[in-house]
Amino acid sequence: MEMAPYIILLFIGYLVYTLDFKKENLPVSPILVFIGLVLSFLPVYEDLTITADFLYHVLLPGLLFVSAYQFPIKYMKKYASVIAVLGTAGILATVILSGLAVYWLAQPFTTITLIAAMLIAAVLIPTDPVSVVQILSKDLNDELVTNVVEGESLLNDGTSIVVFTFLFTWYSTAPQGPAEALTQFLYVSLGGIGIGAAGGWLFGRAVHFTHNRTYQIMLSIIVAYAVFLSAEAVHVSGVLASVFAGLMLSSTFSKTDKESHFRESLDSFWEVVEVSILSLLFLLIGLVAAPYLFHHLWTAVIIFFTALLLIRWFTVETMLRFIPFKHESTFKERFLISISGVKGAISVYLLLKLETLSGTEIDLISSISFSLIVLSLMLQSLAIHPVAMLMNKK
Repeated sequence: MEMAPYIILLFIGYLVYTLDFKKENLPVSPILVFIGLVLSFLPVYEDLTITADFLYHVLLPGLLFVSAYQFPIKYMKKYASVIAVLGTAGILATVILSGLAVYWLAQPFTTITLIAAMLIAAVLIPTDPVSVVQILSKDLNDELVTNVVEGESLLNDGTSIVVFTFLFTWYSTAPQGPAEALTQFLYVSLGGIGIGAAGGWLFGRAVHFTHNRTYQIMLSIIVAYAVFLSAEAVHVSGVLASVFAGLMLSSTFSKTDKESHFRESLDSFWEVVEVSILSLLFLLIGLVAAPYLFHHLWTAVIIFFTALLLIRWFTVETMLRFIPFKHESTFKERFLISISGVKGAISVYLLLKLETLSGTEIDLISSISFSLIVLSLMLQSLAIHPVAMLMNKK
């Protein structure tokens, strides 16, 4: 693999993170995506091949692990019921409603099958609200919003892939029966959770064997990727494995009197890794998406985007308002949670995986989905700060 283009991308990411002094007004993610779109026209990047495997097996495990590890375990426990409902039942409801909406709204513009519309909905379920959470943390003194947004994202990354895989199999071969589909869903999800939790627990014990911080960091890299690859090897969710390894490690550290020592050594390394991976991911999203943005369906895409935001708001509003949770939420909190689901790397991975199939409808799905991802990264990221400030004043 030619390394020079990737080193240039990292340098661009460094410049953007360094020079963007007003990250709440102009978040890093839309800037990097826009730069990626521009770079796609340069000869050095026109022929750059970005594969689903590179995104999934190289970049995502480390990012998922550090995101989960840094998420305060006390808040995961505190808002576990809200996060679990939105990350499971919320996903299924959103996929069904969004798929039906895309299918129905597309009719005046193009011909699309119902299962293809459902695939578009599944592609757009995973969220990557890293910059959004940072903005919300600065703008609001509201731990429910920031922690539910971040916690739901960790969970729905895994469950959305399971839902997509079911729909992908249905689209490419034949539909499964309800019992078979439910069994497969439970096997893939629980298997990934089990492997991740075991890996995180083992690391929490093994880290005591050495006081050398360098060796502890080495071990964390091994665990982050080992649980992911082990889960994928037995055909369960590697994403959920990485997430629960990080959560289990965070929980284990919170129970020891050496938590600050362990976190100090790991944080200094993984914070650098996280920013580096995010820089690459957002730039690569722009590079990958660019060829799919030249089409005649932008009116339909804008209608889809609006409809999907309304469905997301309706789902969050309904579930958080009418299900009796321990922690009550206000309209402002529910609204901010609903608009904070910015799309990201996993959606791009799912689209690249979908392109292993061929056909006119696959091209249609890719064009619509990539356009919606770019709109989400550009518009939602930029809207979070002014909307949060406006609702805070009210």
